Amino acid sequence: MSGPCSAKPLRRANHELAELGNLWHSIGAWFFPVLEDELGELDDRHREFIAICEICEPRKHLAAYRWVGNGCPPKNRLALCKAFIAKAVWNFPTTSALIDDVCHRPTLRRLCGWETISDIPGESTFSRAFRVFARDELPQSIHHAMLKEHCADKIAGHISRDATAIHAREKAAKKEPKPVPPAEGDDPISPEPTRLQRQLERTLEENLADLPRACDWGTKKDSKNKKQTWRGYKLHLDTIDGDIPINWLVTSASMHDSQAAIP
Repeated sequence: MSGPCSAKPLRRANHELAELGNLWHSIGAWFFPVLEDELGELDDRHREFIAICEICEPRKHLAAYRWVGNGCPPKNRLALCKAFIAKAVWNFPTTSALIDDVCHRPTLRRLCGWETISDIPGESTFSRAFRVFARDELPQSIHHAMLKEHCADKIAGHISRDATAIHAREKAAKKEPKPVPPAEGDDPISPEPTRLQRQLERTLEENLADLPRACDWGTKKDSKNKKQTWRGYKLHLDTIDGDIPINWLVTSASMHDSQAAIP
């Protein structure tokens, strides 16, 4: 961009990024020392976890899960939500590994919100909470609120788009059989339009509904030009300046990156 008209939006964008940076610095300046007085010394992973929880503020999005007096009081949904954030920060491969680590790390346990080991629910409760969070699209709501607060009026100068593998333990779906080509002498069948061609004439909702979501096998070349094969899914991600993710899609691992670009 160039000219006087672009100066004001750019200043506003820089101001918003500065505010986000100030939030991070304020967490490090006063919040970490307060917690260390209470919990002991925090390592880099603890600090990253605390900063993520402070910036995304999951408490604001959990009002729908409060106990209203019917049945047994549910386990602390805020603590469970923080535990799933910890699972991503520490890269625990399974929920059982997450629970085991929370039980044996008092600092992490208290950061999640459980004072004693007896407060930590069992794996079945974790699974039910995860299913409800996924059904209600809680991560999407938190992500949308963060973007609205910090990037609503920001002009994105650049977008980086890429995809990465998500490994899964579930069974891969069976591939649909390819259509049988016409026999020699039969009338040729006009080819169906490709997914990319159909996407140009569809709405966003129609395009999203058309993308494959089942677990299957995918192959992708790494930075060393070697093929890597995995079973699971593929995460398609758009990030803007400052490595801020603004758009993301999860599809089958076998889907080509180009088919997620338009949606």
